[in-house]
Amino acid sequence: MKIKLTSVYVDDQEKALRFYTEVLGFTKKADFSNGPFRWLTVASPEEPDGTELQLAPDNPAAKAYREAMFQKSQPAVMFFTDDVKGDHERIKARGAEFTMPPTEVTGSTIAQLHDTCGNLVQITQLARW
Repeated sequence: MKIKLTSVYVDDQEKALRFYTEVLGFTKKADFSNGPFRWLTVASPEEPDGTELQLAPDNPAAKAYREAMFQKSQPAVMFFTDDVKGDHERIKARGAEFTMPPTEVTGSTIAQLHDTCGNLVQITQLARW
């Protein structure tokens, strides 16, 4: 088995698309509509055929969960990098609002930012032993 798709619920798909592509640097993978439903995914340009992230529209249950996670400062999604400090500077220069600058924790360095759509995103660099 493989993980091919995971989702993050967003309060505005168009705003989320701008953030995840223009600020984080992901590539739009799928974008099509069927009536009021829009299927929208992004992928890493480093792995264009890898795992996709669906930018899913809120529903009442997802909204309650998303808001509770945000209130607890829990990230909705985590991305891994080899250079968290460099990515922090690049993403910050593109206007991102970081809630935690690169911070060393046990086994890694992490940074957290707001995705403008109701979620916290964590960027993680694993420690080299």
